[in-house]
Amino acid sequence: MNRFVAAERALRSAAPHQLVDAVREALCNDYAAKSVQLLLADYGLATLQPVHPAASVPDSMPAHGSPAGRAFGSQEPFVEKLTDGEVRLHLPVTVRGDRLGVLAVTMPSADQAEECLDELCDVAQVLAHEVIVADRDTDLYLRARRTDRLTLAAEMQWQLLPGRACARPEYALGAQLEPAYAIHGDNFDWSASADRLMLYITNGMGEGIEASLLTNLGINALRNARRAGLSIADQAALADQAVYGQYRGDSYLSVLLLDLELSTGRLRIIDAGSPRMLRLRGRGVDALDLEAQLPLGMFEETDYVAHELEIEPGDRLVFASDGVYAVVAPGGEPYGERALARALVSTSLLPAAEVPRAVLRELSGHRGTPVADDDALVVCLDWFGPRQAP
Repeated sequence: MNRFVAAERALRSAAPHQLVDAVREALCNDYAAKSVQLLLADYGLATLQPVHPAASVPDSMPAHGSPAGRAFGSQEPFVEKLTDGEVRLHLPVTVRGDRLGVLAVTMPSADQAEECLDELCDVAQVLAHEVIVADRDTDLYLRARRTDRLTLAAEMQWQLLPGRACARPEYALGAQLEPAYAIHGDNFDWSASADRLMLYITNGMGEGIEASLLTNLGINALRNARRAGLSIADQAALADQAVYGQYRGDSYLSVLLLDLELSTGRLRIIDAGSPRMLRLRGRGVDALDLEAQLPLGMFEETDYVAHELEIEPGDRLVFASDGVYAVVAPGGEPYGERALARALVSTSLLPAAEVPRAVLRELSGHRGTPVADDDALVVCLDWFGPRQAP
């Protein structure tokens, strides 16, 4: 049995709460590693938090600018030179484009690190898959991601999410919510099959737990209809009935529903509320004005109609809630679509997974305060084009 297979087997057979111990033992015994540390990105994507703090590694590292942050942002291994000839490898821990954190591995020398770098990158990828599976059975990794306590509403919203990013040959997705530790109404969801990607961007009215409960109902109603194989128009209609049946029009859910046909780039859209959609094509940004339809649950038995749009390979679609474009600066100037368009151009070279956080950082500068008063949601979809036949 070669050492990579041994490390993979050790991770797959480890108890959910012992993944770090398992990867540390495998890498120290078979790869001559001096130390091993798993750092997970916090909910705000500001710091990388250790799962098991060690004296030789700081309690946390910035997700931007630190050696570990460089690996996290670039999604490429970064080699940090230490004293006495040792090096520390910072390896992305990522699952299908969803960036969980970084595996920091200290090696005795640069030569030894280079010799096993590819295998260690593969080990980090296996570890990422195992962390996702382990989250079903232990709170260890969820706790490690926190720099502060989540509100109950935020706890409910983060548990509802599919992830913060995903990628396939045809597309890449990235999304982020603010305030990360106190979000309540905004949310996103996606699901992909062999031939389609379905994406929802939602904004539940209200605050706190009431907004979170409304969003939970709406998202699960949409999922229930989607998993029955219904079109997005029928998904919207059934979710509308579920929300109206519960709230009788007193509360409703703004949502943008998208159904992307992966073989053609044909996009079917239902605009049922406040989330905005912009398209970056080349260096030009267009606000895509769609026919506005009623939010889910406002009236009984509302009918919804999907509208079609063709997107081209290289297009970037960005979706934002009203907590982004309606934010007002201290002087009274709203952020607006023009400022959002400038932000899209300035972040055009970033991958989709990085764009939402970058836009929200710029938004905090406009707002003048680091913490948002209202929910803010940004989702970025990069369309690369249909998969080429082999």
